[in-house]
Amino acid sequence: MNVIGVGFGRTGTYSLKAALERIGEGPCAHMRLLLGDDERCRLFLRAAAGELNCLDRAFDGYRATTDWPGVHFWRHLIARYPDAKVILTVRDPQEWYASVERTIWAATRLPPVPGMEAFRELGDAAIWMGTFDGRFGDRAYAIEVFRRHSAAVRAAVAAGRLLEYRVVEGWEPLCEFLGHPVPAEPFPRLNDSAAFQEHVREVLATGVPGGS
Repeated sequence: MNVIGVGFGRTGTYSLKAALERIGEGPCAHMRLLLGDDERCRLFLRAAAGELNCLDRAFDGYRATTDWPGVHFWRHLIARYPDAKVILTVRDPQEWYASVERTIWAATRLPPVPGMEAFRELGDAAIWMGTFDGRFGDRAYAIEVFRRHSAAVRAAVAAGRLLEYRVVEGWEPLCEFLGHPVPAEPFPRLNDSAAFQEHVREVLATGVPGGS
């Protein structure tokens, strides 16, 4: 593992995933890739239950990670891969909460999709219960968890190993931090709220990729 993204979902993690892969730091794991991948979901679920040795298999084939479920295991990962660079994607806490509320939180209240059971279970284990203690609906509490997480990362990761990053900053700080030339193309801007909601509609209409 070369790059460990430790920012919560909806802080630009999917754009960062695409950017890392563009500059040669991929493949990069991300929660969205687990749709229909029951085997990896089950490995992450076992890790969330305490079997952290399952993470090596869960991340097999990946050179980087962003978003959940990886962020749920961030302390283990930064210790397991001491030479990996760490990126904390950040965003205004109020904007972050509003984005999560209308996207991934809203998706939990949609009708179940066949083939998505393990994915939903992992969402509960790594995000809604595992990160927010079943209290995401309490805005003040969720934002405090968000703030505490960022503070914990800053306290735990040495300054030279950590990049605190807003994806609106584009290529330059990311490439400088990782030692890559800046690509001659626009920085990827992916998975905004509208794009996320469109993806959810597609899943509801067509089912989970690779699912039964």
